[in-house]
Amino acid sequence: MKSILTLTLNPCIDISSHVEEVLQQEKMRCSKLQYDPGGGGINVSRVIKELGGSSLAVYCSGGPTGKLLEELLERDSLERKTISIKGWIRQNSTFLEDKSNQQFRFGMPGPRLAESEWQECLDYVLNLEPIPSYIVISGALPPGVPTTFISQLANQLKDTHARLIVDTSGEALQQAANNKVYLLKPNLREFAKILNRKQINDHELEACCKEFMEKGLCEVLILSLGEKGAVFATSDEIKRIVAPKVKAKSKIGAGDSMVGGIIFGLVNDYRLFDSAILGVAAGTAAVLTDGTELCRKDNVLKIYREMKRESDGR
Repeated sequence: MKSILTLTLNPCIDISSHVEEVLQQEKMRCSKLQYDPGGGGINVSRVIKELGGSSLAVYCSGGPTGKLLEELLERDSLERKTISIKGWIRQNSTFLEDKSNQQFRFGMPGPRLAESEWQECLDYVLNLEPIPSYIVISGALPPGVPTTFISQLANQLKDTHARLIVDTSGEALQQAANNKVYLLKPNLREFAKILNRKQINDHELEACCKEFMEKGLCEVLILSLGEKGAVFATSDEIKRIVAPKVKAKSKIGAGDSMVGGIIFGLVNDYRLFDSAILGVAAGTAAVLTDGTELCRKDNVLKIYREMKRESDGR
């Protein structure tokens, strides 16, 4: 049976609310706060659970905010393993201005991890028996964690059956792209950096994906294009996946929902391309929800069926 582990080194509490209007140097009255567990891998595990699957969410946690995260994850009944750290996990805030319908997002850096703390994360994953079928590392690395962390993990997984899926940014993504992981999911800006380009125009996408895949840096590339969908690339084929147009309420969690949909498809024996379609469907479904809420299963399956019919030409 295929298994999934998600790893989140920089989890958070996502706080969201509404305000009538954002004004300088004024006290602004907000609506009731919504608290959700957050951080890339945790969100991926939440999406997998929402779709009917299961995973082990491994994450760092410390301080009073860490205790709150535990309570929120207990509410969601996620299978999980906590790596204790000294620092308090971060809190991110999102406010929707009702007057303009604009969203204001404030992301915090997270606590600095000691070497012993991030090394414990690495050791825990590598010493699991049996090793999971899919290991997902998602989200930015917190202060103190070397940009080679994912590379170290990738190198030590090479002689195992585990497939490593990476959704991160910055130098850590660059490092991962040099260590042949199974699947990379960059956005367009991140992908341009990997190729040492200032930007990539729409008509260059397929050629750039082909150039990347010819280097043998990963087995599967899913280039996220946001509301436009994605480009799916392997050594054998490159295809566009067009996302349906929807009225977005909040884009928070769309990328994590996309990864969750992809992984759910893979462990449930969807074709590789169909797993990518499911991922785009989950990412699209996520923007239909308010604040920091992720995708809902009914929306995901409805959008997936519509996209699949379009893809199959029916």
